[in-house]
Amino acid sequence: MSVPTLSDLLSAAAARLEAAGIDSPGLDAAYLAEHALGIPRLAQRRRGGEAVEPGRAARFQALLDRRAAREPLQRILGSWEFWGLELLLSPDTLIPRADTETVVDAVLKRRPDRGRPWRILDLGTGTGAILLALLSEYPRATGLGVDLSPGAAATAARNAQLNGAGDRARFVVGSWADALAGGGFDIVVSNPPYIPDGEIDTLQPEVARHEPRRALAGGADGLDPYRHLSAELPRLLVPGGLAALEHGLGQGPAVAALLRQAGLSGVETVDDLGGRDRVTLGVVPAA
Repeated sequence: MSVPTLSDLLSAAAARLEAAGIDSPGLDAAYLAEHALGIPRLAQRRRGGEAVEPGRAARFQALLDRRAAREPLQRILGSWEFWGLELLLSPDTLIPRADTETVVDAVLKRRPDRGRPWRILDLGTGTGAILLALLSEYPRATGLGVDLSPGAAATAARNAQLNGAGDRARFVVGSWADALAGGGFDIVVSNPPYIPDGEIDTLQPEVARHEPRRALAGGADGLDPYRHLSAELPRLLVPGGLAALEHGLGQGPAVAALLRQAGLSGVETVDDLGGRDRVTLGVVPAA
């Protein structure tokens, strides 16, 4: 029996993933080969003629089986990149997505002073993605991440250590801001659950079957977390403090209305790179 080459494996893997309904079969196959075989993606075409011995090929096939069953690529790899940071994942955390970088970008544009010792609060922190991205841009800032899941808070703390922010970030377990006695934050960010409960099972299998449900479920209309958060923002933020909340497609007007009802000013919604309303911001008026 002939030993397959790397090109043989990648070609067959891409065909199998395409048949399984994967949107980016070639790219996913390349990521899996990098992880299982230790061959960097950028070197795979050049090294395509190399034979892959059976043991290594079996490791690759085992990962391919998982992806063909619609387990997310990121969960198979165990980590994912966000804002240039490598973040570990756990069963309790959402996979960081590029759309969420819109939150980071929006905050940086509205608080451009990179040298200020901002105090940042991230509610529903998950992997710590938003908070750690902001701390990477604000070297004198400090941050607190809150998550209902102990596993998520532990994962975020580990990510802070791995990305050099362990001395400026801390994480606590709690339900939104209920565990916080006071405020005094300059910036509050959040990517709360915003999928209407009845729609979760209609999502792609990677999301419906593999993402933590309570990190998705936003109540009957997807807006329950925003009703809670908007009411808390005036006590959490200092006068002039900025809130930035991620939300789903078409939810911008409703989230903006909730922020205005809570007394925030300068409320605006910004789009992600795909042109979808993604983040709504507001400011607590100065005293």
